[in-house]
Amino acid sequence: MSQTFDLLLKGGEVVNHAGRGKADVGVINGKIAEIGDLSQASAGEVVDCTGLHVLPGVIDSQVHFREPGMEWKEDLQSGSLAAVLGGVTAVFEMPNTEPTTTSPDMLTDKLNRAKNRMHCDHAFYAGGTNENYDILPVMEQMVGCCGVKVFMGASTGSLLVKDDEGIERILRRIKRRAAFHSEDEYRLEERRGLAVAGDWTSHPVVRDPEAAIMSTKRLVKLARKTGKRIHVLHISTAEEMEFLAHHRDIASVEATPQHLTLEAPGIYEEIKGRAQMNPPVRERHHIDGLWRGLALGVVDVIGSDHAPHTLEEKAKPYPQSPSGMPGVQTLVPIMLDHVNAGRLTLERFVDLTSHGVQRVFGIAGKGRMARGWDADFTLVDMNHSREITDDWSASKSGWTPFHGRTVKGWPMATIVRGKVIMRDDELVTEGAGEPVHFMENLPEG
Repeated sequence: MSQTFDLLLKGGEVVNHAGRGKADVGVINGKIAEIGDLSQASAGEVVDCTGLHVLPGVIDSQVHFREPGMEWKEDLQSGSLAAVLGGVTAVFEMPNTEPTTTSPDMLTDKLNRAKNRMHCDHAFYAGGTNENYDILPVMEQMVGCCGVKVFMGASTGSLLVKDDEGIERILRRIKRRAAFHSEDEYRLEERRGLAVAGDWTSHPVVRDPEAAIMSTKRLVKLARKTGKRIHVLHISTAEEMEFLAHHRDIASVEATPQHLTLEAPGIYEEIKGRAQMNPPVRERHHIDGLWRGLALGVVDVIGSDHAPHTLEEKAKPYPQSPSGMPGVQTLVPIMLDHVNAGRLTLERFVDLTSHGVQRVFGIAGKGRMARGWDADFTLVDMNHSREITDDWSASKSGWTPFHGRTVKGWPMATIVRGKVIMRDDELVTEGAGEPVHFMENLPEG
């Protein structure tokens, strides 16, 4: 008797925990029901995947969608549109909005804002401060919370915990893995006078490698002291990558496509303020160190650190120009181009964008392509070459630091819990995103 599915992906090359090979995937009630030869099966909807690779849905665990408070740069709807057009099925959104996500009410507000508006699945970080550490244990157990985020160095917004005592207080209160922006604020304060007006090449001088490694060493020491797990975001230095390789028991590691791809000082001269982010894009020595860490398995996840500002804001002379750049829509094509260039395998890409995120954050039912898991898929054409342009960007900011770059490898469809959300650059289903669940805060019932 032939099987009947709600959705059937036919004829693609599946890449999952078992490796890669030709297979069909059958979906029932938003879950993966079968993987294999389903040539005799029928389905309510069939997607022809001939010539495509079927990957577990890509999860971007670091985005800033700017809502509430800065909706002229981005909002939850526009940011999630950029995500699904780029092949991303779920995002974790950061707390440095206005007001900040530092109370249960603000986290609930974001979840309510996302309902029926966000096109991908989503979770939100609780922002850690010197004042709210007692409420963080409540926030990290709320449905839709992916964990606590702490800024050790000032960046966009008002969140900052620069002292060891404040970091230790937060770590002692919480149970889940906390994510950190690791730059030493004391050193940054000392070096702000080194900013050269109108010269973006001085940005990585102000926020130098020492500011990053000093902070990360302090953070690891505090994590050991308190016996807690940490996730170090957007590593930018070769020294940090070497150091963190010796602390894998407590520290997980994120890298970004920008830090792996863009090179100082040339990129600052080429695109000026658009290249400015925190921590900075650095020189070749550091890029090589990041790739070495990725090859040796030190890097757990790739996150985009999507942090948009308008072109008008970015055109201000340094250091008045804000730090941050769009990235959620370009994560997949930029990293697939690296796959095609031989810098990592497609299996490693899947590990960094799906399996690794699931392991680090303890996602329940997402991040793997296996029977019983959510039917989240990113369908990619590894032979499709295309130029990335500002016009393609769905972000309200309307630009990308990769404008004019031709890449090989492109997202062709985004499927979330068995619903086709994006296909061939077109939004097919709107507002279908739901909160991501985690094993450490599963909903009751």
